[in-house]
Amino acid sequence: MLVRVRYAPSPTGYQHIGGVRTALFNYLFARAKGGRFILRIEDTDRDRFMEKALEDIYRTFDWLGFHWDEGPDIDGSYGPYCQSERLKLYQKHTEELINSGYAYFCYCSPERLESIRKIQQKEKMPLGYDRHCRNLTDEDRKRLEKQGTKSVIRFKVPPDGSTSFHDELLGTIEKTNYDINPDPVIIKSDGFPTYHLANVIDDHSMKITHIIRAQEWLSSAPLHVLLYRAFGWEVPKYCHLPMVLGQDGQKLSKRNGATRVVEFIEKGYLPEAIINYIALLGWSFDDSREFFTLKELEELFSLDRLNKAPAVFDYKKLDWFNGNYIRKLPKEELREKLIPYLKQDKLIGDQLTAEEERIVTGLVPLVQERLQVLSDVTPMVRFLFREVAEYNIEELIPQKLDAAGTERVLEKISVLLQDFSGSSNEEIEQLFRDLAKELGIKLGGLLMLLRVTLTGSRVSPPLLESIRLLGLKKTMGRINRVLKLLSGRS
Repeated sequence: MLVRVRYAPSPTGYQHIGGVRTALFNYLFARAKGGRFILRIEDTDRDRFMEKALEDIYRTFDWLGFHWDEGPDIDGSYGPYCQSERLKLYQKHTEELINSGYAYFCYCSPERLESIRKIQQKEKMPLGYDRHCRNLTDEDRKRLEKQGTKSVIRFKVPPDGSTSFHDELLGTIEKTNYDINPDPVIIKSDGFPTYHLANVIDDHSMKITHIIRAQEWLSSAPLHVLLYRAFGWEVPKYCHLPMVLGQDGQKLSKRNGATRVVEFIEKGYLPEAIINYIALLGWSFDDSREFFTLKELEELFSLDRLNKAPAVFDYKKLDWFNGNYIRKLPKEELREKLIPYLKQDKLIGDQLTAEEERIVTGLVPLVQERLQVLSDVTPMVRFLFREVAEYNIEELIPQKLDAAGTERVLEKISVLLQDFSGSSNEEIEQLFRDLAKELGIKLGGLLMLLRVTLTGSRVSPPLLESIRLLGLKKTMGRINRVLKLLSGRS
């Protein structure tokens, strides 16, 4: 049996990290089994359809770097791959359900349905359709149609018994038919199918062998199994993936942080880090290994290594992964990835000057070990391109010194730096040690004074390398500016 799996997003919103994990697990399973990975666009909800969301699907996976074998943009034997182009197929199969007694026309108005819902809520009854139109006579239907009453088509859920199926991860799942959505709509009044009908028909007609999806769809599975049986079709194998939770234990959402893939892209995560990290959300190879290339994941992935427990999305762990991948980048490649962020924050122009080229090339080795995401670069190196906006005098003054004492220390540093250009880092470091000893202050306090003077921050790239990039002229200019501030303070 050729394994065939699918990712079936609805273009009603931007791609989120949970959906990408579902797509990745389907892709990896197909590759591990030598099967096919299909993209199907479930665009039957025309009221919520967004063209930008459709574009985002393609943009997201282009960025991630893995692709489907069949889809709207790749010819296959089971297209079309957009549900809005498959309406005749849904109509054909719906007629089969009606003729076999598994479906019926419903003429209930939205007002009646709302009235029923309110009564059910008031009486604390189970919510759902009351099957009012289930047993209408032919005469009743003809009369309603003659009146021009709009209709939908509903599927007959057996009122008694239960429905069960096997899940590859969770084992046997059984649900009483009473608890399944009573007679759900399968064709809306606009002629478009609902998710449940289209999903089942498409999975069957596209010969999907395994349905690997998030556990939020677990409650829909018994209804889908009933639809398969009504058609007389074989039920694919199900595997409902563990939930992805925020660190607060709640379902991952905007309140937990970024969830849309475009946000991760904009912040400066690398696709390799995202793929590696989300592959470990509910799956593991062993108890120790954490780093995998996409190619390695394609070879090692299997459903029997999935975990039943929910996975927790840890942004700090993702940052750690991303930092590791940044450090592995060739310096020229990292340089090209950082330039858009420097341009975005207007630290450099669209066309780099010779001086900007020098600084950009020089800053890469200084920041590579310190970046967690690419966007970290701009606050880290702003001082190389812009003057320090303002100084916090309290941060400048070392412990046990006042403004006047700090002024004297900075004057001596200024003299020491006169020979900076012709000296090695080791020689300059020794001069700083000697100066700190002479002044009776800690070396760390002396260097922090210089760091804040030059960068405006207590955190920056390596100090001596930063001075070389900044240049002695700008370095002395900032020292003189701070000296004036200290003079006024003292």
